[in-house]
Amino acid sequence: MSEQMFRIALASRPDGAPSAENFSHEAAPLPVPGEGEVLVRVHYMSLDPYMRGRMDDAKSYAAPVPIGGTMEAGGVGEVIASNSPAFKPGDFAFGMFGWASHGCLPADQLRRLDPAMGPVTAALGVLGMPGFTGWYGLTELGRPRAGETLVVAAATGPVGSMVGQVARLAGLRTVGVAGGADKCRLATEMFGFDACLDHRAYDTASDLRAALAAECPDGVDIYFENVGGKVLEAVFPLLNEFARIPVCGMVAWYNAGALGAGAADAGLSGPALWRSILVKYMSVNGFIISNHFDRFPEFLSQVAPKVASGEIRFLEDIAEGLENAPAAFIAMLEGGNTGKQIVKLI
Repeated sequence: MSEQMFRIALASRPDGAPSAENFSHEAAPLPVPGEGEVLVRVHYMSLDPYMRGRMDDAKSYAAPVPIGGTMEAGGVGEVIASNSPAFKPGDFAFGMFGWASHGCLPADQLRRLDPAMGPVTAALGVLGMPGFTGWYGLTELGRPRAGETLVVAAATGPVGSMVGQVARLAGLRTVGVAGGADKCRLATEMFGFDACLDHRAYDTASDLRAALAAECPDGVDIYFENVGGKVLEAVFPLLNEFARIPVCGMVAWYNAGALGAGAADAGLSGPALWRSILVKYMSVNGFIISNHFDRFPEFLSQVAPKVASGEIRFLEDIAEGLENAPAAFIAMLEGGNTGKQIVKLI
């Protein structure tokens, strides 16, 4: 195979928010699959907030992308060559192919997709890692009970919208936080949240807290943490005894910065934080979803039928062209997407 593939590599590490200069668009020889390997032409790739952490040379739960290395991403595409009996040309598969036009991986690192069962892009969002993150974090760590109140930010994103919909189906009051009136309208009208607050409409965390208190008259039992920042400062004093906080991300702090001016007032600085957790008997659980993929079949069995029936809905933002992935990624980190951010390559 003499064709070329194209990829986007990490050219330099960002200082704060990433910029176009941190990425390079490169050509490379098309890989030739070895024994047991499968070559896939990528049709769609996922953009997710965790990728920002991979750009930093810092100790974390996963190794950083090396300078010159292909940016990490999950993708879906068509098998064009296979040295494994598990896949044949024409099959569709999901794999961690990176920001690239093609990927070559061992067959046991791929998941077969059936385009007849729905759009293959669902494997990147509602029926992929983000949807699984929301489902697992809420059901396993949030331990929802009917009649309780849940708050989640980024309410129209693939994680937040899954959290809100699963909680609603379990009989909870669901309050979302999102950036902009249009997103808040989607949260209530499309995803069924009982209420959604536009965090951009409030100058301070205390102002947002007052609005949340009005929507959560019985306090907050579950705060699904995927954002941090001003939303955490607003929610924390409203948490009830025995509140649960599943923590899967903190996108407000990924580029740079620390707790805001309202942190002390919210009880989020020094001993006050630990005292609140202690005296309110809170459960705070950080989790990395890649450690829990043994539960993925259970997730699919429960959620896929609800997606097929429309009981659980999803929204996708699709950017066109691999060359536009950096701009879409930078915009996503600033809240520029509405639903699951995807890049269409073909």
